[in-house]
Amino acid sequence: MSKTILERCAARGLRLTDQRRTIAGVLDAAEDHPNVEELHARAMRADPRISLATVYRTVKLFEEEGILDRLDFGDGRARYETADQGHHDHLIDLETGAVIEFVDDEIEALQERIARRLGYRLKGHRLELYGVPIKRGGAK
Repeated sequence: MSKTILERCAARGLRLTDQRRTIAGVLDAAEDHPNVEELHARAMRADPRISLATVYRTVKLFEEEGILDRLDFGDGRARYETADQGHHDHLIDLETGAVIEFVDDEIEALQERIARRLGYRLKGHRLELYGVPIKRGGAK
C-alpha cells in the first residue's frame, strides 16, 4: 500500500515519459487533494515545458489504471488522491476549501448497521461532510 505512483505505474507496465514521472512525483508529494490546475502549477516548477493538456492526459491515465481516485466536492473541480490509501472520509471547509481526512469507527459501524437493516452487505462507500468553522464567542 505504500508504493509510490511510479512503482505502481511500473507494476502495471505503463510507459512513463519524463513529464509523466514529474507529474507522478508531484502527486506523491501532495499532502492535499489537488485539482489539475494545481498539479500543473506544481509540475511546472520542476519542468516548465509541461502543458496543462499533458497533466490532464496523465491524470486520466492514472485514474483509468486505478492509481488515482477522482473526487468531486461540489466546487466544479475534480480533485485527486492516490487510490491506495486506506478507507477514510472527508470534511470540506466551505469557507476555505480545505479538505480534512478522518476515520470514525462509530460512523463506520452505523453505516454497516444501516445497510444490514435495509437488507444489504456494504461493499464500499464515500462520506463527504461539508461545513463551516464554528465561530467562538459569536453567532453560529
